[in-house]
Amino acid sequence: MHSTPARACGIDFGTSNSTVGWWRPDAEPLIALEGDDLTLPSVVFFNLEERRPVYGRQALAEYLEGFEGRLMRSLKSLLGSKLLKSETTVLGSAMPFKEILGLFIGTLKQRAEAQAGQAFEQVVLGRPVHFVDDDPVADREAADTLAGVAQALGFKDVSFQFEPIAAAFDYESRIAGEERVLIVDIGGGTSDFSLVRLSPERRRIDDRQADILATAGVHIGGTDFDKQLSLHGVMPLFGYGSRMKSEAPMPTSTHLNLATWHTINAVYSPASLRALQSMRYDIQDPTGIDRLFRLIEQRAGHWLAMQVEQGKIALTEARGHLIDLARIEADLIAELTRERFEAAIDPLLERIQRTVDELLTAAGLGSGDVDTVFFTGGSSAIPALRQSIARVLPNARHVEGDRFGSIGSGLAIEARKRYG
Repeated sequence: MHSTPARACGIDFGTSNSTVGWWRPDAEPLIALEGDDLTLPSVVFFNLEERRPVYGRQALAEYLEGFEGRLMRSLKSLLGSKLLKSETTVLGSAMPFKEILGLFIGTLKQRAEAQAGQAFEQVVLGRPVHFVDDDPVADREAADTLAGVAQALGFKDVSFQFEPIAAAFDYESRIAGEERVLIVDIGGGTSDFSLVRLSPERRRIDDRQADILATAGVHIGGTDFDKQLSLHGVMPLFGYGSRMKSEAPMPTSTHLNLATWHTINAVYSPASLRALQSMRYDIQDPTGIDRLFRLIEQRAGHWLAMQVEQGKIALTEARGHLIDLARIEADLIAELTRERFEAAIDPLLERIQRTVDELLTAAGLGSGDVDTVFFTGGSSAIPALRQSIARVLPNARHVEGDRFGSIGSGLAIEARKRYG
């Protein structure tokens, strides 16, 4: 075992939260990135009044305090999207989306180096099993983009490890015997799965390829669960599902944009507003669309999305949750229920369950051959998700990882192995 701190770090750039891991003897591997917090929410706010970008919790706080500017969240979902080759307007100027990724990842690097008291020139980056489903070319392009951003920031050696494999190494650091483990990593943008063979003896082996029995991933994550909860639990109050006088359903593009983090700003565009105004008098009951106008006028889309996300988190423990919408209309409340949420996400959970079934087949294992399911990732606590995994693996015991820290900790272990 090394007695000196590692030269390299591991970065878990997550859709919702990010961490940096650095292996040191007799110390927890995660580095504090915002005060005492070990996570930095993957958020940038371009504060127009003070003409500067701010990050993480501070970004959300300044946005909610009412500063003028542009809030950007779920930055990781840019990787593999067509947006990555385009630019957007921030602080009155055009900025490529790739540069925005660099600003955020550069902040992770700077803060980690300041805490560590050393520069990091080598990094192991976590990556989902698939950035893009069923498109190997786009997937490779996403990985190359991320590597290029890291190199431009001064990392001389950049390598990748699958996020669920990194989580497996974190779990392996505290087990006593050999186990076959399904790592279930439900992140903000993707759900990733790995079947791995772990043991205290195998920790010492550098090349672990033979212990990775199968990997799989699907482009479903916490933001997709948020979107379905928003559409089915909140957007009906804002006209979603309304009927036109012709009996046709009201077009849904505005509601879909409001329910999706990285498209919320689109609803504030003049063209979007004109389209809504033109249909206002053709709707049978304009109550919902009038609330929608008030929400847009207040530019409250991101605020509402945060309320929905908090509602999703609350529903992991409670059967119901109320969102107070008095800022839009006096006494207006959205009543969220776990039952409605589970019905809304059931098609997504079926895809996740199929993915786990396929993973077992690929590994040549039966449902009784897996000892442990290790859960990590912010949305891994959703009860219906756990039940869907339990249906595939009824005999495996469930183990809790650190929902936001397991991957960063595992990447720190990997970075020490690869770079010393």
